[in-house]
Amino acid sequence: MNPILVEAWRGDIVESFHRGAYAVVDAAGAVVAARGDIARPVYPRSAIKILQALPLVESGAAERFGLTDDELALACASHDGEAAHVRTAAGVLSKAGLDDSVLECGTHWPYNEAAKLALAAAGEQPSALHNNCSGKHAGFVCLGCVMAGEADRRAFLSGYVAPDHPLMREVNAAVESATGCNLARAPRATDGCSIPTFGIALTQLAHAFARVATGQGLTPGRAAAAKRLRAAVAAAPFMVGGSTRVDSRVMAVFGERVFCKVGAEGMYCAALPDAGWGLALKMDDGNNARACEVAVAALFEALGVARNDAERALLAGLSNVTLRNWRGIEVGRLAAEPALHRHLHQTGA
Repeated sequence: MNPILVEAWRGDIVESFHRGAYAVVDAAGAVVAARGDIARPVYPRSAIKILQALPLVESGAAERFGLTDDELALACASHDGEAAHVRTAAGVLSKAGLDDSVLECGTHWPYNEAAKLALAAAGEQPSALHNNCSGKHAGFVCLGCVMAGEADRRAFLSGYVAPDHPLMREVNAAVESATGCNLARAPRATDGCSIPTFGIALTQLAHAFARVATGQGLTPGRAAAAKRLRAAVAAAPFMVGGSTRVDSRVMAVFGERVFCKVGAEGMYCAALPDAGWGLALKMDDGNNARACEVAVAALFEALGVARNDAERALLAGLSNVTLRNWRGIEVGRLAAEPALHRHLHQTGA
């Protein structure tokens, strides 16, 4: 059974708790710190979007279409559907001479409440551009346009989310080479945005992000792509999530010293270039806001990522969250289980 990583306190007792596992791995593949079952295959979901975006840059597609920092950051994003996200995704498609009709990610209302209400008040319906994965898919479209060569772009892109489509094979090859996981033998399912997602061990995911952090173990072209994407995200962190999202808030403060990305069902991955480490975390109950984000903030604290008071204050506020009721009365808190910090200190991480 995996250890408790996050506790939900109400008053003076722990009312609920969340179990999970994590691995911190260096670029050589050595485990720096870990707790729980780190060998069990887990679906990383959107936590690996930077890996899926590597071919976009490596292929020359990003340069060919003149993609900006904002646009490259959006290719790594699970955005909240705010106006700038929608506008930027549309702009990427426009550069490729296409529109949102080619996107195969599906449609949902913006996750951001204000954006959702504004769209409804205007009497409009959401489009695929509002999908939190529209930036990633717009990046896929740009890659597909280059792969199509002189062939009809729309015809080539049709069905690009299928596992056996040439575009998706290119994307999955990048994930396989970064993680070292044989995807042909891995569990496979369909992600929320309709592309394949594969069961990969936390150690392999953490190793991939150590490679993203350092470039070690990647081909020169892929290492350069990882560096370019990290720089783009650091320059435009809002694009990766949104106004209130933890990913965006952390990277706005830490810049290129942290790349972090949440995934559905309690997944989180991060690259820590200063230390040369990658981190992968999975909460057993799939909880993100109550558990995954608290745990990853505490891990950043314990790993000594923060250098100044502003950085320490941000992480402290994310790893120990005050809970209030509907009248604003403080009723409890979400906090990392104390052993999480203690274990890391014991391992010397």
